[in-house]
Amino acid sequence: MNPIKVMVVDDSVVVRKIVTDVLSEDPGIEVVGTAVNGKVALSKMESLKPDLITMDIEMPEMNGIEAVRAIRAGAGGGGAGRAPSRVPIIMFSTLTERGATATLDALSAGANDYVTKPANVGSVAQSMESVRQQLIPKIKGLTGRPVTPLRSAAATAPPPPPRPAAPRTGPGKKPAVLVIGSSTGGPEALARVLPALPANLPVPVLLAQHMPPVFTRQFAQRLDRLCALRVVEAVDGTPLVPGTVHLAPGDHHLVVRANGRASFATSLNQNPPENFCRPAVDPLFRSAVAAYDGAVLGVVLTGMGADGRNGCGEIRNAGGTVVVQDQATSVVWGMPGAVAQAGYADEILPLDRIAEAIHRHLAGTVTFNSATTMAVGGRR
Repeated sequence: MNPIKVMVVDDSVVVRKIVTDVLSEDPGIEVVGTAVNGKVALSKMESLKPDLITMDIEMPEMNGIEAVRAIRAGAGGGGAGRAPSRVPIIMFSTLTERGATATLDALSAGANDYVTKPANVGSVAQSMESVRQQLIPKIKGLTGRPVTPLRSAAATAPPPPPRPAAPRTGPGKKPAVLVIGSSTGGPEALARVLPALPANLPVPVLLAQHMPPVFTRQFAQRLDRLCALRVVEAVDGTPLVPGTVHLAPGDHHLVVRANGRASFATSLNQNPPENFCRPAVDPLFRSAVAAYDGAVLGVVLTGMGADGRNGCGEIRNAGGTVVVQDQATSVVWGMPGAVAQAGYADEILPLDRIAEAIHRHLAGTVTFNSATTMAVGGRR
């Protein structure tokens, strides 16, 4: 298999060297070129033909957000009329309010993912390890190569293998709660799904998107502006009511707490990461199953890894329902693919049909057929 060709775009000589040195250590990756800003990167695209681009945000002449827009529009390099490029782009971001805003703008412009800028972590050795841990798995995931997460001291073991799914003999329990999990590509997927849901949605919504602190607060505010639903960053102990979306805050697991027979609230904790993530999807899904006795609709959107797979197994085996995004419309079909391949998905749908499926399941008007459900592993 040919190595993944990467172009590194950053105005910092130090960052370009750190990123280039770390990526060059991996035999499956080749750094084919560098650029000091977006304008230079555009001029090199035609000759370098990278499989993936890493992109700084703050750069002179043309910053990273402008460069992403230009690449997606087909500008530069080959001149007028060049086809828009879908080459994966990973942004380097700072963990600040300004950095979060700029990164979310870059994702809206067409970037695929982001990592923490290596210059923000102390020594050169620490910076190199940060790039190694964060960037290499994402490069491989976004280019369709096998990914082995690099374990840090804080990382946990991979999830156990899935249990067999309970056979489905009819529609699941009518959902009393909607839980959603997503990761790579999730911000834009959620920005398409959630605005298609009405303000009078009859159930509460809880959402785990793999994101660091600061980013989740800004992302919740951004979604709230787009949606008829109310979207908030989750706060511990908030009662769950229909029509409100609670987004797990960065570095905290979000779970459901039952307060008696028919009263439920959010609960936050900093238990160890699961599936190398905090927040993680699995603890949210498990807690919803326990609190609502399986009357759960679980949705898994694009993302790398297998987070949410075992939680979906709990939903299915308790009588709930699972919908996942299909491979064709996912940025990375890791999380939804893991659910589907385990046999836990009731429906595997393109992104633009996810909101309609949520409506159907919440209304209790569900028909499973070959047009809406894809066979995976022999199960429909």
